[in-house]
Amino acid sequence: MQPNGTHAKMTSSKVMKAIRVSEFGAPSVLKLCLDISIPSLGQKQVLIRVRACGVNPVETYIRSGAYARKPSLPYTPGSDVSGVVEAIGDGVRFLQVGDRVFTTATETGGYAEYTVATEDSVHRLPDSLDYNQGAAIGIPYFTAYRALFHKAHAKAGETVLIHGASGGVGIAACQLARAFGLKVLGTAGTPEGMKLVLSYGAHAVFNHRENDYLDRIQAATIGRGVNVIVEMLSNVNLSNDLNLLAPGGRVTVVGCRGPIEINPRDTMHKESSIIGVALFSATKEEKVETAAVLFAGMEAGWLRPLVGPEYPLENAAQAHEDIINSSGASGKMVLTM
Repeated sequence: MQPNGTHAKMTSSKVMKAIRVSEFGAPSVLKLCLDISIPSLGQKQVLIRVRACGVNPVETYIRSGAYARKPSLPYTPGSDVSGVVEAIGDGVRFLQVGDRVFTTATETGGYAEYTVATEDSVHRLPDSLDYNQGAAIGIPYFTAYRALFHKAHAKAGETVLIHGASGGVGIAACQLARAFGLKVLGTAGTPEGMKLVLSYGAHAVFNHRENDYLDRIQAATIGRGVNVIVEMLSNVNLSNDLNLLAPGGRVTVVGCRGPIEINPRDTMHKESSIIGVALFSATKEEKVETAAVLFAGMEAGWLRPLVGPEYPLENAAQAHEDIINSSGASGKMVLTM
């Protein structure tokens, strides 16, 4: 199947390798297929030759069937790819064949040699970053910016705690918060993760496996508490987070793996807020703003994606196993093509 479009390079094959999910379940349902048709283009869509694709925890929840939004079966997972524009559909205005790009969403899935994305989900990748770094930008950096600025309305001079700062979203939040003038505190679970958090923008880091780490965070704020918390594991930390907040403090919930019991009274005397974060709810204007900020950061050099474990496409099932069960996150997990 030759891609449709106003401009296209000739692809050497009509089929591609892709990971397909035909039933919800354990990581073993991720199957490598060698004869998937290269997807066709629609209006305002772009065909991308994928060089790398980020792996996000949410993709494991979707695959297991535990997520609120379920794709139609069979499907190919993956949203943040990097690669080269292979063809463009009618109505595409700002991209051309040969452009280096990264995405925040795809129409046909990113765990594949080719994917289709709408133009407004595709962004230029500067030459200063390689493709694995490009695959580490999309969901993590757009989510971190949304949590900090669209939802928590963080301001220069405030103190932010990034709870789970050594993962993809955490590293992104450290860099963004530091660049925008906040005092940045982070947590991690391993000595290696703690070093990474410091090297990627945090002023101080705490080991969340140590019994007294909450007291040490409070001490670091001179007892004032933190203004904003970016929370990756709210089902474990949310109750403690409410006690760490300063008056008027905000917790943004980026990640959750189950329920937790909290005392709403803990929000009352500080008039604090718990705010959910969902990137798919972002408006077009918010996406344009975020993309502009991130591109400026890449050009200036302070936006440096940290690539974590790398897996070949055929090892996607192992990647899904490891992203949930690893002892400590360190950067963005990436599949390579």
